Amino acid sequence: MLPRIAIIGRPNVGKSTLFNRLVGRKLAIVDNTPGVTRDRKEYEARIGGRDVILLDTAGLEEAPPDTVAGRMRASSEAAIQQADLILFVVDAKAGLTASDRAFAAWLRRQKVPVLAVANKTEGRGGTMAALEAYELGFGDPVAISAEHGEGISDLHSTVAGMLPEEPEEEEEDDKDRPLRLAVVGRPNAGKSTLLNALLGEERMITGPEPGLTRDAVTSEFNDAVGRVRIVDTAGMRKKARIVEGLEQMSVGATINALKEAEVAVLVLDALLGLDEQDLRIARLAEREGRAVVIALNKWDAVEDRIAARRGIEDTLQTSLAQLKGITVVAMSAATGRGVDKLMPAVRETMERWNKRVPTGELNRWFEGALSRHQPPLADGRRIKLRYATMPKARPPTIVIFGPRAEDLPEDYRRYLVNSFRDAFDMPGVPIRLQLRGTSNPFVDKE
Repeated sequence: MLPRIAIIGRPNVGKSTLFNRLVGRKLAIVDNTPGVTRDRKEYEARIGGRDVILLDTAGLEEAPPDTVAGRMRASSEAAIQQADLILFVVDAKAGLTASDRAFAAWLRRQKVPVLAVANKTEGRGGTMAALEAYELGFGDPVAISAEHGEGISDLHSTVAGMLPEEPEEEEEDDKDRPLRLAVVGRPNAGKSTLLNALLGEERMITGPEPGLTRDAVTSEFNDAVGRVRIVDTAGMRKKARIVEGLEQMSVGATINALKEAEVAVLVLDALLGLDEQDLRIARLAEREGRAVVIALNKWDAVEDRIAARRGIEDTLQTSLAQLKGITVVAMSAATGRGVDKLMPAVRETMERWNKRVPTGELNRWFEGALSRHQPPLADGRRIKLRYATMPKARPPTIVIFGPRAEDLPEDYRRYLVNSFRDAFDMPGVPIRLQLRGTSNPFVDKE
């Protein structure tokens, strides 16, 4: 297990900026609005020559437990219990506050080593301002500017000296690489509740307020097959309703999470059914080449289940033909009922998405498809398709060769894709069809 480092501090002291600086990527959304980070985000990083898990947490605030701020604080406190080292970040420009001192007193009672990090020390007087952090009682503070990259090398070396001793290195089998899963959907569909149910802990902040999750938050767990790296994403509203820059960044983080995933779980609110925004999200996942499984959440609250299921299946058949046969798992994330069926469905869909068809089988299918339905005429001439290959999976990609193959009309392309899907049992998987015309050596020759 890699050592875990939690970044802790008041809202808006620069924790997410430091997180991005240390992982070397803009993974956490950064904005001047206090409280942008609500759920703890974790990512592998290399600090002081050591591989670590870095945790970005919500800002520590004094608040009642039943409020959003209170639930954010509880999540941050849970991260502290799992950490091997805490980076307690304070704003050197603003100076120490009563909250800083109160949280420092609480941290001193924990059984985890703490390093005080004085952020925003760029410019004149920055280093002097950092000296105030000695009052916190955690020894020598490290003065940095996360935004400008100043003092980061000192932070690396100090952190390396405070980490537990490095265990003997073990080689990781390629087969042990985690399945990459993205949880997507509209706001308040129950994505974070589902992630908590899968993890078996209150990792994500949940509640009746829509839009609680603002960033794409990564976690890991083990199912019956192996490791799963799961990303909970912000809810995606209709484009016309997205007005705030912060929400635009959240949607951008969701799209990036889809690009890095292998399978997308589209969470639907069974009480609301499948609407156009859900279909847009599914089409986005398909365009990115991701396999899709639908989690039909809040199923326990549906009264007429037969009508609800029929309505969803009819909509999928008419409006999401490119993912024909998509798997739908009815469940309740809040009660846990049916959640155990989700990961087996995800694993099965992943196998289809990763499936390669041998060339011999592929061309036997291809010849059969052509004999059942010949290609139509184009400009009065028949299109002759010669052979097919499958150069890659993830998603399954078929390349068909023949003179003027690129002139095939759209309906015949759909016929080939659906025929391939049925022949090789690939429901719910995007299939790419590429057409390559073969050149005639006698054209344009004198």
